Amino acid sequence: MATLIQLSKTPKNVTVIEGFPGFGLVGTITTGFLIDHLNCELIGKHYFEQGPVTLAVHGCRIIDPIGIYYNKKFNILVIHSITPAANLEWKAADLVNDVCKQCTAKEVITIEGVGSADIGEEPRAFAYCTNPTTQKQLAKLGYPCLGEGIIVGVTASLIMRHKLPITSLFAETHSNLPDSKAASKIIEVLDKYLGLNVDAKPLLKQASEFEHKLKGIMEQSHKAQELQEKKQLSYVG
Repeated sequence: MATLIQLSKTPKNVTVIEGFPGFGLVGTITTGFLIDHLNCELIGKHYFEQGPVTLAVHGCRIIDPIGIYYNKKFNILVIHSITPAANLEWKAADLVNDVCKQCTAKEVITIEGVGSADIGEEPRAFAYCTNPTTQKQLAKLGYPCLGEGIIVGVTASLIMRHKLPITSLFAETHSNLPDSKAASKIIEVLDKYLGLNVDAKPLLKQASEFEHKLKGIMEQSHKAQELQEKKQLSYVG
């Protein structure tokens, strides 16, 4: 398979964390927080030609549809997307696989929200791991296997296609709206699993701030898509 993305650097033996918009936008919020908290460096960007042609602007700065970020201290590579991958899941999986190949990744961590109508004071987190040892490790940390459920989207396509170990993390969410509480739960899991030394006290506040920013970005994207559809209709009419 030809290279899909040109990276400015290709660190080796990395842990890849990917977050595409899904239920509760948990993956996008989580990876956005990691990028800010760990001061990650942008090393690549991508977009799908088959999707709506839109760009988001925040603080006079273009937000890339898909950004590839790197943190040297923890040797973590973060794939952050504000572009939904609906009907493009296999292409998104190919993109993740390409990045993993270039950087000889040792593990891929995927992030998703999972719908739940019965959430307590804080959401629970679950895991599904292709590596049994990792599954036991996360269970000891207090994050059991996702016993029942349906895995969809980019996470499902990666599990079906990927040859590397996949660690899929899920947090309960009751809404399809951006859910910063669910994202903060995933950050907690990543902190314990990877030893990121995240300061948990300001975590929810910072996640909420990113959630607010993300809502604005998604609203801009939706308005741009509506405008594009109206233009197409005017061409036909």
